[in-house]
Amino acid sequence: MKFTLDWLKEHLDTTASAEEIGKALTMIGLELESMQSQGAALEKFVVAHVVEAKPHPNSDHLNLCKVDAGTGELIDVVCGAPNARTGLKSVFAFPGTYIPGKDFELKAGVVIRGTPSNGMLCSAAELELSNDHDGIIELAEDAPVGAKYVDYAGLDGVVFDISITPNRGDATGVYGIARDLAAFGLGTLRQTDFSPVPSKGKSPIAPLPQQFSADEPKTIRKFAGRYIANVTNGPSPDWLQQRLRAVGLRPINTVVDITNLVSLGWGRPLHAYDADKIDGEIVLRNARNETFDALDNKVYTLDQTMTVIADDSGPLCLGGIMGGIRSGVTEETKNVFMECASWDPELVARAGRKTGIVSDARYRLERSVDPALTEPGMELATRLVLQLCGGEPMEPAISGDDVFANTVVEFPLSEVKRLTGLEVSDERIEAILASLGFVVAGSGPVRSVKVPSWRPDVTQKADLVEEVMRMVGVDNVPVEPLTRLNHVAPRMLTTIQNRRRIARRALAARGLDEAVTWSFISHEDATRFGGGSPDRQLANAIASDMTDMRPSLLPGLIAGARRNANRGFADVALFEVGQIFLSDAPEGQHTYASGIRTGTAKLTGAGRHWSGKAETVGVFDAKADLAAVLDALGVDIEKVQVLPEAAAWSHPGRGGRIALGPKVSLGWFGELHPALAAELDIDFPLVAFEIDLDALPEARKKATRTKPALALSQFQPVSRDFAFVMDRGVTAAAILKAARGADKGLISDVGIFDVFEGSHVGEGKKSVAIEVTLQPRDKTLTDEDIEKVSAAIVAAVTKTTGGELRK
Repeated sequence: MKFTLDWLKEHLDTTASAEEIGKALTMIGLELESMQSQGAALEKFVVAHVVEAKPHPNSDHLNLCKVDAGTGELIDVVCGAPNARTGLKSVFAFPGTYIPGKDFELKAGVVIRGTPSNGMLCSAAELELSNDHDGIIELAEDAPVGAKYVDYAGLDGVVFDISITPNRGDATGVYGIARDLAAFGLGTLRQTDFSPVPSKGKSPIAPLPQQFSADEPKTIRKFAGRYIANVTNGPSPDWLQQRLRAVGLRPINTVVDITNLVSLGWGRPLHAYDADKIDGEIVLRNARNETFDALDNKVYTLDQTMTVIADDSGPLCLGGIMGGIRSGVTEETKNVFMECASWDPELVARAGRKTGIVSDARYRLERSVDPALTEPGMELATRLVLQLCGGEPMEPAISGDDVFANTVVEFPLSEVKRLTGLEVSDERIEAILASLGFVVAGSGPVRSVKVPSWRPDVTQKADLVEEVMRMVGVDNVPVEPLTRLNHVAPRMLTTIQNRRRIARRALAARGLDEAVTWSFISHEDATRFGGGSPDRQLANAIASDMTDMRPSLLPGLIAGARRNANRGFADVALFEVGQIFLSDAPEGQHTYASGIRTGTAKLTGAGRHWSGKAETVGVFDAKADLAAVLDALGVDIEKVQVLPEAAAWSHPGRGGRIALGPKVSLGWFGELHPALAAELDIDFPLVAFEIDLDALPEARKKATRTKPALALSQFQPVSRDFAFVMDRGVTAAAILKAARGADKGLISDVGIFDVFEGSHVGEGKKSVAIEVTLQPRDKTLTDEDIEKVSAAIVAAVTKTTGGELRK
């Protein structure tokens, strides 16, 4: 939101400097983005005297001018302006000066038709002071030669640019900003004359009928219009043009400039129609899937949720957002129909998002405009039109009703101290609220406060505390140090937050890069990975390939791997920790840790190496990553089950499930299913894993967090090897579990070091060799002790697997 200091002083009687005002704006919550001199871009332009002007010998429309710019020497300038003449005083730019209206820097010694030109006499359009480019600026005869033009013309004002939060629709006009500054103590608010303008007769345009059915969205609330006949439109006065240009708006004509003046000055958007271009009766209705040619020279398709002002030929204006070209006001307009309407902020914002139109009207109306200003705003616009364009105002055409919140808040004055720490007297609190337009009633510790119509965002006592704090000054809020704790702080992270953190650290330590992918995926990908049900499809998807909530993290990771491969990076290791959605119920939302490895991206390194052929990733790489995360999360790997039950996305013979008992699944791992790889255009090795962090059991609470003493045995460990012949279908886990259970106190480790199949071990048989480590605790093992344990191991494995010790 931009405004000038002079504009502000029309609404605020103050002696404060621009610096004081800028600081105050930030203190009251209207954050100052920038504060610039209005004439900063024109600082280098000076007043000059054309001592001599004669025709150019090589052109019939150029003049050779001798210019005195206060340097003591005459400057040769070639000028094409028709009004360049001897004795004229104008605005001069030296070489090296930036010309804002032409967007270029003036160069020295430019040769024009054989004659060098060492400067430029400027038009108002070239200085962006007006649209006048028919001739150079003409100054008074007493204009001081060599003086800065900005000083001579009084273009030394200040332009403020502030940031406005979405709830402060009242601050989208200079009047609302002045009201806040006056309450802050920076001056006195000047009142605006909103009194009704006498009518000259009955309006040719009747009150607009509102044609809406009971079940239709209705953006319009109250419509106030006025027919003004016989206006004399044309370029607006210089003061109005300069005011609009200072805040970045282009002057168009007087009537249109008046609507912009009221919109910026009082935060009350208006729209003017050329009444002679209206075809038949004007009505308020919703669009009928029709097109609309807007003032931004674009054609928009409107749907049945958008309110339009329309005549017999179609939409004239998209309500609350933008007018149309067909009824636009031009300098030839003689009869004007001025609109000032009240709209539903939410529906205006919705229509604006659908069409993509960003206009000053939408910016203000979707933030809520004071409904009490609907008719007064029309009267103000009428008065300005009569002052600047003349004309005859007819009776107002009004339909519908404004919506007022009429909020009353029971406000304990002690809340100011409780919420902010500020010591503010009851009298000052009342005075601050009254200066902001609130009506305070009652006595005692609790007061009834009626909220003004321009502040619908104030609904509770905390909002009133904020208003008091703004006016006292945010910088006056006392700063209190946090109380020092006399004990160790309790754990702050929840269980799932801690698991997410640990999983990230564990996977990153294994060389995987973290990825963050969309929670929305295409319906096809969702179906491939166990989703796709209607309950997880979005009602209003942001894109055609983001229609479903993801049932797995793998689609996003695989898509990332495919993008990398397409760009020449086929060996990647990625992981993600995030939410997946197994149903639309709260309990269907789980936190997963998933990862993939592709190509040769093994833990030992990726790519080719001189020491040997690079190995591609396999199912055991994914299993190792999964096991590392479980180990980091405190899950005893020895107690989990590794089952040959591949996930639906995995190769049926090269994947498995990690379980904790018959019902609790902790995760899955495996190579990507070949059919799925073909569908996803994956032509390189890819392995993956998934861990359900929500499925992990809660760790048992211990009496102390101190780790127990490290128990190391002083006795030498003993290793023994065993080879068993058994059926090919016996799993390694069954063998290891049986051997380990033979003597849990003495056996410290069991591992498989050889697997062999061949004709001499029998058809359908295999030989599995294991190494068992025995760790005595209280004595050195004797041969008898070792033989006893060995027999127990053989018996346990034989009983569990049905195999026999290989002879």
